[in-house]
Amino acid sequence: MQDKPITSSDATAATTRRKFLGTTAAASAGAAVISLPIAASAQVAGSDEIKVGLIGAGGRGSGAANQALNVGGCRLVAVADAFEDRLSGSLNNLRQNHGDKVDVPDNRRHVGFEGYRDVIDQSDLVILTTPPGFRPMHFAAAVEAGKHVFMEKPVSVDSAGTRKVIEAARAADEKGLRVVVGLQRRYQRSYIETLKQVQEGLVGRITSGQVYWNGSGVWVRDRNPNWTEMEYQMRNWYYFNWLCGDHIVEQHIHNIDVANWFLDAFPVSAQGMGGREVRTDKRFGEIYDHHYVEFRYADGTIINSQCRHQPNTHNQVREELVAEGGKIHHGRITDHHGNNLWRHRGDGDPDPYQWEHNVLQDHIREGKPLNDAYHGAYSSFAAVMGRYATYSGREIRWDDALNADVDLMPEEFSFDADPPVLPDENGEYAIAVPGVYTPF
Repeated sequence: MQDKPITSSDATAATTRRKFLGTTAAASAGAAVISLPIAASAQVAGSDEIKVGLIGAGGRGSGAANQALNVGGCRLVAVADAFEDRLSGSLNNLRQNHGDKVDVPDNRRHVGFEGYRDVIDQSDLVILTTPPGFRPMHFAAAVEAGKHVFMEKPVSVDSAGTRKVIEAARAADEKGLRVVVGLQRRYQRSYIETLKQVQEGLVGRITSGQVYWNGSGVWVRDRNPNWTEMEYQMRNWYYFNWLCGDHIVEQHIHNIDVANWFLDAFPVSAQGMGGREVRTDKRFGEIYDHHYVEFRYADGTIINSQCRHQPNTHNQVREELVAEGGKIHHGRITDHHGNNLWRHRGDGDPDPYQWEHNVLQDHIREGKPLNDAYHGAYSSFAAVMGRYATYSGREIRWDDALNADVDLMPEEFSFDADPPVLPDENGEYAIAVPGVYTPF
């Protein structure tokens, strides 16, 4: 554990300080660059080529690499993945889209748990898109090697991993590295313009809010008898907390992050409830299928959070914040009677998934500071704290939780090694029971 505990006040101060310094894309770099046409940052005269490496060649990794290669003046030079089939499929698709910009010979294809080290050595800009449990380790290694980073959310799944990311974020600042986290709403013009209206006082102070990620669920892969337990969990990473953090962390972080961003703060406590009502089969590992969390902030604001993976139920993925003078939706602000006070007209808005890569490469080429790792770490941890609360049924305090000795990662990374959680003789995984489970 670090010498000085990290507090919620430190979290808010760190991101606020970076906003004023221009080192976060939330309301400064993103807002400034997003006013330019896409072509303005796609090519920078006189700049050197950027060598891109991809660590994690699944669907999101392939998508991020595709978006990086859409920006001029870069080349994909190395790829790593735990599985050969994922790596080959990704490279085949990327070559179809980008041809010679995909320059990955056999000696720069790395399969297994340790290949990330070689990709980092061979690249200028590293894309980190493995299951999120690996993110702290990979991010720290990339920063130590002096490489710029795009990393997907969430950036951690537990307390120890969050602290590791924060430590690496500080090192990235010291080395002048550029870091973008895939919380793409912070690069979406409709959100940025909505926040601008709030900051200019259109409806006064935010006093409460609701954030949602309710859907039917995601994929699951049947067990192959030739797989070890480690391979089974890696291929079904979504259903194990050491890899995913539960869906409140993996997906709902987007909406929780919007609340934190608009409040310019992070919660000081969380309490809530959750469980497995529909998705109860052992195929779904150890995670819940629904969570409800009440996040409390230092100024008294309460954000109610809910996420659900249950088919044939009401789906919604959105945020609604309540202010003194009205309600704040993404791209629209109303009074308390539902009358529009302001609306964003989205004609010509760039794709935020693409834009975050444009912004990152522009800042690398122009030497402009940019480091999303702080708000990425703190919003990831807010979601982790929510999981601690729902699993335990207890009120969880930010300062206690962030500095707790919770490290979910295995001691050994090998397909023959045991993962941190194992099934019983019936193939069932232990499920957290509120009132019994102790998060730390």
